[in-house]
Amino acid sequence: MTPPTAGRAARAPWHSPGAPAPATAGRFLVGVPVEPGTARIAVDLLGGDDAPAVVVDGALRAVRADPDLHLLLVGPTEVAGGLIDALDPAHRARIAVRPVHTAVGMADHPTAGRAHSTVRAAVHAVREGLADALVSAGSTGATVTAAALGFGRWPHVRRPALVATLPAVAGPVVLLDVGGSLEPGPATLARHAVLGAAYAAVAHGVAEPRIGLLSVGTEAGKGDRLRRATDPVLAAVPLPCGARYVGLVEGYDVASGTRADVVVTDGFTGNVLLKAIEGAYAMAGGPPASGGAPRAAALLGVAGTVVVCHGAARPDDVASGIALAAHLWRRRATDLISSLLDGIPQDPAHGNEVVQ
Repeated sequence: MTPPTAGRAARAPWHSPGAPAPATAGRFLVGVPVEPGTARIAVDLLGGDDAPAVVVDGALRAVRADPDLHLLLVGPTEVAGGLIDALDPAHRARIAVRPVHTAVGMADHPTAGRAHSTVRAAVHAVREGLADALVSAGSTGATVTAAALGFGRWPHVRRPALVATLPAVAGPVVLLDVGGSLEPGPATLARHAVLGAAYAAVAHGVAEPRIGLLSVGTEAGKGDRLRRATDPVLAAVPLPCGARYVGLVEGYDVASGTRADVVVTDGFTGNVLLKAIEGAYAMAGGPPASGGAPRAAALLGVAGTVVVCHGAARPDDVASGIALAAHLWRRRATDLISSLLDGIPQDPAHGNEVVQ
């Protein structure tokens, strides 16, 4: 990992989502608690291109790897029963089932998240206190809709953001949005910068995160209309955790991590970039030694802990998403990030931004 240079804050060592935090992580941000053990995760058994088989396999791996993990399986009883039967008796006590037979299709409109389905039932399970967080590899739009309606949005967050962490050469880089808001305006991107700064500090122990806006060049004035309008807004917006805006960054800065710890962009561009990086990892034989590939994204801006896996997720991806959800719950990430936003004023123009 690149050592700190003049004018650059020290950064926490990289650790994979869900893995125990390094002993030094707590010193990077005051108020981050020691992670407690138990985490109860509601898992959407019918979400994803290859569900339920892939989800069942991933859930098996997750529960075997984490002795303090409890799962609430949301889906058909016969599918959940097959998973439970495959576990050793010692693990079975950590599994519960909520029978639901209706799923949201990957091609369904996001409004399908309003209807009764496995993902909506998982949201309700968290609301009812039966689970601490939820994981779904189903339709992103439906999951975001179900979470926003079921949990409610944070104050001054009209559009939640999906945030992924990439293993850059110099340490983790937080990328958002990766699919939550496809056509945001400058005020939304500014709010997402605030979310990203808080997430980097709380979830990854990054001290004084550096925030960059993804564009086609680093010079002022580069980019399309959205980037040109957002640049001065980000330069003026207050940021939490000692974060600072470093200006425009390019695609290779996401992979290097030397200029920015958090990279902000619209959900369309972020999703394309994320999948391109995943493909590059696959072609190169794996991600950098500094960390694992981004197999899941956290949803920021709703009053609940939600992790969304890729629709084409494999068993390891689902297990990684469950581990990420447990990690965020154990760090009280949702509550901590929300509290950090309390002191950040909203851009007056934000309330007038038209939602597409």
